[in-house]
Amino acid sequence: MIRFHLLSFALTFIHCLTFSHAAIARNLITDQHALLAFKHQIDDPGNFLSNNWTANYSVCNWVGVSCAAKHGRVRALDLSNMNLTGIIPPQLGNLSFLASLNLSYNNLHDHLPIELGQLNRLKLIDLSNNFFSGGIPASLDGCQNLQRLYLHTNGFGGSIPRSIGNLTRLTNLYLGENNLKGEIPPEIGNLKRLEILYTSNNSFSGEIPQEIGNLRNLELLYFNTNNLSGQIPTRIDSNRFNGSIPKNIGNLTQLTMLYLGDNNLEGEIPPEIGNLRELNVLYLSDNYLSGNFVTNISLPFMFQVIYF
Repeated sequence: MIRFHLLSFALTFIHCLTFSHAAIARNLITDQHALLAFKHQIDDPGNFLSNNWTANYSVCNWVGVSCAAKHGRVRALDLSNMNLTGIIPPQLGNLSFLASLNLSYNNLHDHLPIELGQLNRLKLIDLSNNFFSGGIPASLDGCQNLQRLYLHTNGFGGSIPRSIGNLTRLTNLYLGENNLKGEIPPEIGNLKRLEILYTSNNSFSGEIPQEIGNLRNLELLYFNTNNLSGQIPTRIDSNRFNGSIPKNIGNLTQLTMLYLGDNNLEGEIPPEIGNLRELNVLYLSDNYLSGNFVTNISLPFMFQVIYF
């Protein structure tokens, strides 16, 4: 009887092991089909993909592809700086275990497929320095584990989707150097872990939402070279800001640089700036500010540069 149970257990174990390997192989074929769909949409002048992304090699040995040791699925795709031209096909959304996608510094263009929002394991998306156009897909809020999103230096248009506020794990959000317009959505204030927000050189308009003040972990905030108006508590130049510097600027205690130059700000410099103990660069020139900053405010120890 004992022998029977041992034999039954052994057969079951072998069956499960065989099934597991078969399942991994089958799912890896899904990854392979997704990558080949990408390859077919790409002009590859350096033959990086042409000579390597073939049946002669395992998918996990393809150039730019990394697989996870645990489940053997494609975990990272890094094809940056390869001079690739073409588009991202919707099939890329089938790489269900993908955690890192880096296609930066290429010549990729056209719209982003909404299927990228299916990649809920992604922690990094870097599509910077390409020629992508169209809007930023609202479906990206499906990437619930996303920490770093780099879309700067492209041709994206339209407004920032309000769904961006659902990406609550974001620490870095780079949207600068595009053709984005409209107002900054208040949902940005939901990104409590955000450390860097880069939106320079777009066509944003309207006032900065008060919810920006919720971003207590911010270290760098870039809104310069837009068409913004009203007041803003961090790095802004070459806009049309007026009024006074708000006192609640002192709540942004993680800021290291504060640029408010080249606007129409007036009134006294609030002493609350002295609360920014990490600040080492302050730029306030070309405004109409008053007050004795040096004697009225306790300067952070690390102050290095002050421009009035």
